[in-house]
Amino acid sequence: MALRNIAAILVTIAFFGFQAYIALVKQFAPMLQSPIHLIFALTLVFIYFPADYNYRKKIRRAAEDIGEVPDPVILNKYSWWNYIDILAFAGIAYMLWYILSQAERLNEFIIGVSDIYLMDHAAMVIMILLLLFAVYRTLGGILAGFITVFIIFAWTSPYLPGIFHTNAKPVMQFLEEFTSGMTMTESGIFGTPLLTSANTLFYFIVFGAFFSTIGGGQLLIDMGMKLSNKSSGGPAKAAVLSSGLMGMISGSAVANVATTGVMTIPMMKKIGYEPEEAGAVEAVASTGGQIMPPIMGVGAFIMAEMLGINYMSVAASAIIPAAAYYFAVFVLVDKIAAKRAANLDSTIDASISVARPVMPRLYLLIPAVLLVVWIIRGYSLMRAGMVGIFACLVCDVINYFVNKSDFLNLKELWSCCVDGAKQAASIAIPTAACGIIINVVTQQTSLATNLSVLIRSLGTNYLFIAMCIAMAGCMILGMALPTVAAYLVGVILFVPCIQPILLQTGLPRATADLCANMFVFYYGIMAQITPPVCVASYTAAGIAGADAMKTGLKGFTFAMVGFLVPFVFVYNPALLLKGSLTEIIIAVIQLVLGTYFLAVMVAGYYKTHLNVIERVILFAAALSLIAPEPISSVIGAVIGIAILFINRVNAKKGVN
Repeated sequence: MALRNIAAILVTIAFFGFQAYIALVKQFAPMLQSPIHLIFALTLVFIYFPADYNYRKKIRRAAEDIGEVPDPVILNKYSWWNYIDILAFAGIAYMLWYILSQAERLNEFIIGVSDIYLMDHAAMVIMILLLLFAVYRTLGGILAGFITVFIIFAWTSPYLPGIFHTNAKPVMQFLEEFTSGMTMTESGIFGTPLLTSANTLFYFIVFGAFFSTIGGGQLLIDMGMKLSNKSSGGPAKAAVLSSGLMGMISGSAVANVATTGVMTIPMMKKIGYEPEEAGAVEAVASTGGQIMPPIMGVGAFIMAEMLGINYMSVAASAIIPAAAYYFAVFVLVDKIAAKRAANLDSTIDASISVARPVMPRLYLLIPAVLLVVWIIRGYSLMRAGMVGIFACLVCDVINYFVNKSDFLNLKELWSCCVDGAKQAASIAIPTAACGIIINVVTQQTSLATNLSVLIRSLGTNYLFIAMCIAMAGCMILGMALPTVAAYLVGVILFVPCIQPILLQTGLPRATADLCANMFVFYYGIMAQITPPVCVASYTAAGIAGADAMKTGLKGFTFAMVGFLVPFVFVYNPALLLKGSLTEIIIAVIQLVLGTYFLAVMVAGYYKTHLNVIERVILFAAALSLIAPEPISSVIGAVIGIAILFINRVNAKKGVN
């Protein structure tokens, strides 16, 4: 273990040194920079997640449950598994030698022209095996099995029927194409997603780790609580605001739930929310962090690279849909609080206690502000990330003089570096592994083309059907895969199905690409609160002491607007700021009315209780506002406002 600890220190230092060099001094060629980044990530994974890691974790947990110390004999029963790690480190060493010694040849490699040698085939096999083992250790068997299925599919597709069929090639020709595509060009493992991890994601993940640790994360949570303290349903609104603010920085649903939920969920339960409701509100609010600018989820950075546009263009386009999402959740919790007000004990103290004043800590927002300013000014994302990290270190120095409870000493700063490196490695691994799937679907087989042709054969007027198919596919992927992996696979499988139809409607290519990519991105994220596999809801249920499936179903209902917004912005790209000012204003009014009607419908309360018929009519009115025809929007707005007016009149008359 001591040897592993020393290796971890050295590799982490080298990893940070490499990333700092390419950010501040000079970048390397992509076929050198991406592989080295991945080699560092693989090394850290095999150091921190040894072959017997899960077994030792299980034994320790079992011993802790009965209050005993783990038996060393039982704990080390499978220590011989570590010989597997020796082979893994040997494979990593081979890959490092291969990349460094063949860098010039790889950068000049041309598929079908340049020669391929035995060491190239060996490097391909070793890299794929290393990735599969690393994925299994960090993310479990589902993604590893998913990738394995695609590898098998690549080799067997000539013998499969229907859309899975690909024309056969000689074995040696296919082997050379498979090797060159996977590890010798930027179309496979070392492609755009991994390059984005090296150039962008590393810096923002490390920034998030530093920002949260120096007290910035807690400040955002406290700000959310303060802003909602005196309002009806304050704790629930605090969950929405805190998770939204925290999500701007972290971009992780489960992390948001674990961070803010431990405070907001008990408070929601205290003022009368059922455990399932409290958990659902927190899960829905936390999941929205991945669609909330300026940082969003890691998939947004990859989206910008794949679209070839500035990241701020992606973030700006996401502002209105994200605001609508949080507006709907905020209205929902407000109406639920009003609905429950008559049943609550008036002696219950619903006030929110924030232990430390917010104002003296506002300087902790400087790193986040600088980060956004640097991005807006057009600096590279890696430079902006480095500025944010350095600003965090400066704020930590200020903490020493102003707020010593948040000050990090050298040991704590090092721990923060280790956490950031581990998180960055955990993102780089699935990002690189998805390159295998991307290459299989786009280069080695005809699956992407065949699937696109199949959906397009439904007719050019069936955009709705294509979107429904893409929605279902992305949500299934999102249930089984991490968000970034779900987005990458969804882009390859479903964007080609939606984008051509959008082009035929007359949209510019750039707008059609953005709409299709954002659509896939949203539904990969919404899967985290979609039963039966809704990790954000399950995490919240654990904190709330609630039934996991009931919490998931509640969360799914509460986030209904999140499932409808993508359809709205595909039909009306003005919501992504792709249109004239007049078009954008009209689209925003429609969206605000539609989301308000939906939120009130889900809550079942406006000024007084809504009956079933009123809720059905409100739902229909909301859908009418979503439809692309102006007349339907007008009708929906009139009907929805009429229902709310009738409800207000009934409330004044005392009708319950």
